Amino acid sequence: MPHVLVGGLMDDVAAVPASLSGRVSGRCGRHGINDGVSTTPRQFAFTTRAHVAVDDATGERIGLDDVDTRVGWLLDLIAAAGAELVSRLWHPATFDVLAAGRDRQERRLPTQGHVAAARLGWDPHYPEGVYVPSRVTRVVTAQVMATLRTLTFRDTAIAALSTRFDPDTGVVAPPIGSGDHVPSGFARGVRRQLAARARRDGGAPAGRLRITDVQGPPQTSAMARLSAADRQLAQLAVTVAERELMLTVKLPTCPAPAGRAQWRSIRLTAAIPEHLHRRAITDWHLPTLVLDRRGLLWRCAATELAPAAEMAGTVAVGVDWSPSTLGAAAIAADNPEGLVSDYRGFTYDDRGLGIKLARLQAEGQLLHRKAARLTQLAATAPPEVRAQLEEKIAVLDEHRTAVGIKRGKINRELAFHFAHQVTAYADAAGAHVIAVEDLTTLETRGHGRVNNNRAAKSARRKAVTALAHTAAGVGIAVVSVPARGSSALCPGCDEPLARPGGYHTAWCPSCRVGGNRDHLAGVNLAKRALLGKNKVTRRRGQMPAIRVAEHAPVRPSRDKHAPTPSRPRHRRVRRSRPTVTPRLGVTPKQHVPAPQASVWDTVKLTPPHGDAGSRDTRTSPTPATPVADSMRFT
Repeated sequence: MPHVLVGGLMDDVAAVPASLSGRVSGRCGRHGINDGVSTTPRQFAFTTRAHVAVDDATGERIGLDDVDTRVGWLLDLIAAAGAELVSRLWHPATFDVLAAGRDRQERRLPTQGHVAAARLGWDPHYPEGVYVPSRVTRVVTAQVMATLRTLTFRDTAIAALSTRFDPDTGVVAPPIGSGDHVPSGFARGVRRQLAARARRDGGAPAGRLRITDVQGPPQTSAMARLSAADRQLAQLAVTVAERELMLTVKLPTCPAPAGRAQWRSIRLTAAIPEHLHRRAITDWHLPTLVLDRRGLLWRCAATELAPAAEMAGTVAVGVDWSPSTLGAAAIAADNPEGLVSDYRGFTYDDRGLGIKLARLQAEGQLLHRKAARLTQLAATAPPEVRAQLEEKIAVLDEHRTAVGIKRGKINRELAFHFAHQVTAYADAAGAHVIAVEDLTTLETRGHGRVNNNRAAKSARRKAVTALAHTAAGVGIAVVSVPARGSSALCPGCDEPLARPGGYHTAWCPSCRVGGNRDHLAGVNLAKRALLGKNKVTRRRGQMPAIRVAEHAPVRPSRDKHAPTPSRPRHRRVRRSRPTVTPRLGVTPKQHVPAPQASVWDTVKLTPPHGDAGSRDTRTSPTPATPVADSMRFT
């Protein structure tokens, strides 16, 4: 019999691919779930789609296209009500209440968004004559409260930065107290907003501004977080034997339901992804419903038992972000004699995905500039020309959306492939901690447009999330450490490194250690994780962090601490051309299939005709004189 499990929904985090989960689950059994080692519950997310839909009252089958239509009506009601509520609450008093966290009776606001909205009297309005269940109102208010609470921090930062902004010079003065400090990237974005408003107002001093003064209400996403409701709207049943999820949810039967009878329950059945079949899952949570190009998509979450990640290990892996590739890793160990490292790192091979990602990012920026320029021209163009320009703008927007979808897919593939490689590297070395650079302190300026795009934070943010998700499955903790000076200072003496071979090499004359600068940076990051493992800051919803970078000399050791990373061998099938019967009297040409060059090729095959050369090692060309002599007539 299926059992019903209803729970909360975590933020959307990509799930482990099927090719990765098998290896990770094998290491899980070796690390602790079956060996008596302490475990901890951990939430993760995955996606699935329904393949069967049945009316809950009559048992009749419903087409999936009809289900998509009815879900679209539900999402339209939620999106319209959410946009109306956000626009009605878009004034400074709303953010003052959320920043204080107190209601009218000075009681602390609850964590649940729909409960806090009900206590404050913030209810959405629907069109006249439209009936919407109260549980759908819970979903609307929960999503709106999550958006407004996120923007409360931005409102506070804008109020602090606007008082220190000079409209004549466009410069924000340094903060006076520690409470006024905001991340530099965030401050630059707010400064651009303030400068744009100053240009619109003619450069007049604005004084203290709020978020409602510099930007309009945000657009709400068309989605339904069923975790904010209860069984009256949705319930989830799991059939473990059949490996299926059965979701019963109420959907409208028309775009504008007038009564309760026009809301009917349907049962949606979806298969549990294959990579979750062998996971120790203890709880399944209600999904979030969205519509994409393929129809209805479930964004589900589940809770599983994973090995407890501890910071008490003596081996750490440091991951340094690099503009040339996604990242590089190195290992440092804490021995009774002190910190040691073999200074031999592991450089991640992104298989050409990083270059493709940078190209798509540049293409998306070009399309954005074209659309912005045409929008300016259309504002003052005649009606006939304006219609043509609007058609071109629509095409550019469609292409830009397609480029963004491609970038998202490449980001996910790149992130989880990187996470798998680094986790396997740390697991083989016996490490308990993986230290990554704090992305909030990572600046990508001054290296040119191409390198800035390659060092953008979008792919690295997904890589950190994927790494934390994958490493938690084998009991390895991921912690962020300060990034300043990791590539510029020597791990042994903490002095600036020399660059004898250019940007990618580093050398310390006093310690006599050197090599790839990314590998030395990985040693520095691993050292900071080992020295600060007792000073870890943990905040709800954030990754554990070490705020202060301590120094201790890292002694070079000839002992091999790091494992030799295995290189994948991707073989291609090369089929020769079919044999052709030669014609009489004609000298046949010899057909030799050309080798296919690809970023996936790591196996060097022997070229035909005994040629010992390859793409990496080029032989000297044959001189032209002997060839010309052999062609002369005798």
